Parts: sequence; structure tokens; C-alpha cells
Amino acid sequence: MEPSQRKSLAKRAIYVGSQFHKRHLRDWNLEPPSKPRLNRPLCDALDLNRRGAQQLLERGIELDLISPLFRGDFPQIVWAVTENDTALEAQLDNEQHGTYHGYPMGEGDPLADEVVRVWKEKSAK
Repeated sequence: MEPSQRKSLAKRAIYVGSQFHKRHLRDWNLEPPSKPRLNRPLCDALDLNRRGAQQLLERGIELDLISPLFRGDFPQIVWAVTENDTALEAQLDNEQHGTYHGYPMGEGDPLADEVVRVWKEKSAK
């Protein structure tokens, strides 16, 4: 995918979040889940607001940190990295609307280290 195509795609992708990965649901305009899932990583523990999450989603697409699997026009997964080098993964929720929710990758996940390395390499260009 060409850089101009990624830039266009990034503008259409929308971070909506998930109530399963948020501690402070009101900050994200989310309703409590009917069946909470314990032991889910919480992305609001990263001090990341909706605008910051949206920017990271867009930047991940622009840097081509996307999975090869697409649903409709959107990649199934987009990876990004916070300022303090925490690797994040965003999953496509709705292919018609291009909405995503995301969460921190586990510290033991070997892909997390690779995401951080590639993010830094591509951001430096």
C-alpha cells in the first residue's frame, strides 16, 4: 500500500475503545459490560485519552504497522507504540465504519518488542 493510500485510510479509521479494556468508562463514553471479563489489559492505565488513542491508531496505519489481513478496506490489526515504549494492538471492530478498539500488548509477547523496534525505525525516517 502506498503512503498516500495509508494516509487516506488513517483518516477514515476511528478509535472507539472497548469497555473490556477501560477502567474509567465515562471518560470514553462507554457503557459497563454486561459480563465483565477479568484479567483484560487496561489501556487507560497508560494515561491515554481518546484523542491520543486516535492519533496512535492513525500513526500506526501511516507507518504501515498493519496486519496483512483486511476486512473490507481496513486492516484487522494496527500496532502502535506510546511515548514510553509500550506496544499497543488495535483490533478492527466494524469493517463498514472502520472502528477499532485497542489494548497494551503483554510484556512477555515477543511481537511487542518487534513492534517497538519497527515503530522506532520507521518513525526515524
